[in-house]
Amino acid sequence: MASAVEIDAMRRALQLARRGPRGLNPQVGAVILSPTGDVLAEGYHRGAGTAHAEVDALSQLAPGAARGATAVVTLEPCNHTGRTGPCAVALIEAGVARVVFALDDPTDAASGGAERLRAAGVDVEQGPEEESAEALVHDWVALARTGRPHVTVKWAQSLDGRAAADDGSSQWITGPAARRDVHARRAMADAIVAGTGTVRSDDPALTARADDGTLLPAQPLPVIIGERETAPDAAVRRHPRDPLFYATHDLHAVLADLAEQGVQRVFVEGGPTLASAFLRAGLADEVLVYVAPVLLGGSRLAVGDIGVPSIDAAKRLSVASVTPLGDDLLIVARPADAETRSPETVPATAGENEGEH
Repeated sequence: MASAVEIDAMRRALQLARRGPRGLNPQVGAVILSPTGDVLAEGYHRGAGTAHAEVDALSQLAPGAARGATAVVTLEPCNHTGRTGPCAVALIEAGVARVVFALDDPTDAASGGAERLRAAGVDVEQGPEEESAEALVHDWVALARTGRPHVTVKWAQSLDGRAAADDGSSQWITGPAARRDVHARRAMADAIVAGTGTVRSDDPALTARADDGTLLPAQPLPVIIGERETAPDAAVRRHPRDPLFYATHDLHAVLADLAEQGVQRVFVEGGPTLASAFLRAGLADEVLVYVAPVLLGGSRLAVGDIGVPSIDAAKRLSVASVTPLGDDLLIVARPADAETRSPETVPATAGENEGEH
């Protein structure tokens, strides 16, 4: 059973892990404790090709200084050789006597570190702060298992399901509290996706902003899908991060490419056509619907054709939460028959006329 000192060290290791980048590798933190419980060293993984958290911490110690120590790590020490060697071996060779980790490594390639440590006579304990560690790497696990990022599809609508009035005007359907929530969620995403139709018609910046218009510290990577050209002076070209342009309607190909770049969480905010394309393709792990208590009528539906010819083919969702935001409501829903994905086969094609609200 982990001691109080080890649990405190694990909480510190989780803080350290969050300093590392989200990407192809998990965020991992490590703390090395002396036999008396003093902190000898700390480390975290700084990205693909760099030292893993355990090795980063051990590198700060003189040879032999870790002998008899306890390594507290947020993820099971790996047992494979990639760009770097197995962390389990590094801990054994350093003379570490005990390893406490929060979460079993869920990948086939890297798992088995705990068994290797035990076989070498190291005392191993798993479990403290497991839920926090799982939440930290949840998106990375989903990416590793499915080969694509988690996809959230968002739209704003009137009470009668319209995204805009018949003249096309849509600012603002929802109130400031809902818009503030959207920007906070943008900041949590790795990438924000819109279509070329949105870029041409609405000229969105695709940034995450505070109430006063200033940029939030974390900015999603802007991704534009579609075959139309984006104007040289488009607002998205002034984004603090260089936009990615995909001259295709193949959403599977776009997500596969984003996965190769380590994008774990995608926020789709491209209007009815693009949202419908993701839903039609079965690529929405989570749906965010901001509902305003207004009636618009007309033909500007928030969602178009999603490949449902009859009620028997309806895409069933499970409502995860309903949250009041000022006068509006945020409904979060996920596919009813899907396995839990972080948060969340028809050919995937995206249209050209999307709008950001």
